[in-house]
Amino acid sequence: MLDLETIKADEEVITIMEMTRTSIEALGFTEHSRRHCSIVSKWTGEILRGLGKPPERVQLAEIAGYLHDIGNCVNRQDHAQSGAILAYNILKRMGMDTQSASAVMLAIGNHDEHYGTPVSDISSALIIADKADVHKSRVKKPIENVLSANIHDRVNLAAERSYLTVDRARDSIALNIEIDTAICSVMDYFEIYFSRMQLCRKAAEFLGCKFSLIINDTRLV
Repeated sequence: MLDLETIKADEEVITIMEMTRTSIEALGFTEHSRRHCSIVSKWTGEILRGLGKPPERVQLAEIAGYLHDIGNCVNRQDHAQSGAILAYNILKRMGMDTQSASAVMLAIGNHDEHYGTPVSDISSALIIADKADVHKSRVKKPIENVLSANIHDRVNLAAERSYLTVDRARDSIALNIEIDTAICSVMDYFEIYFSRMQLCRKAAEFLGCKFSLIINDTRLV
C-alpha cells in the first residue's frame, strides 16, 4: 500500500496541485489546494477511523481526501470526474493495486454535490469532510468590504472554526461551525450550503449514522 507522504512528495502530484492552486485563484474561488486537501484528507480518515473501519480503508480514505480536487487543474466544470481519472492513473503509476486505486477513483468521482452520491464508505467520508471545511483562511482574493462581498466569500470569512465529531456509540457525525454573525447570518450559510448538507446527511446514512449541523453551539439539523 502506498503511504500518503510518498504521494504528497511525488513530482507529478506536486505539479498538479500547484496548477490547481493557480487555476482556482485565477477564477476567484476559495482555496482548493494543499491546505484544503490536507484537512480533507485528515478528516476523511478520522471519520472512518472513528467508525472502526480497517486501517487499509482509512489509509485509502486519506489518499482520496488529499487528491480529491486535483481535477480543478483541468477545469472547474466536472472536476470530480477528471480528478478521479487523474488520481487513478497517478496511483497505478506509483504501484498501487487496481482494487485500491479504483476505490480512490470511485470516491473522488462522487464527492461533488452536483453529480456525486455516496456509493462507498470512502466516498461517504470524503463527501462529509470536503463539505465541512469552511474557514476564513480559504478566501484568498482581496476583500475591501466584507459585508458587500459575495455570499460564498462572506460565509467563509465569517467562519472562525469548523470541525467534525464522530460518536461511534451513538452512530452520529456532527459538523460544528463557529461563525461571526456580524459578517454572515445563519440563513446566509443555509442559502449556499443546503444542498451540501443534504448530501452530507445521505453520506452519513450510508455509513449507518445520523448527521448533525451545529452552528455556534446550536443544533440546526
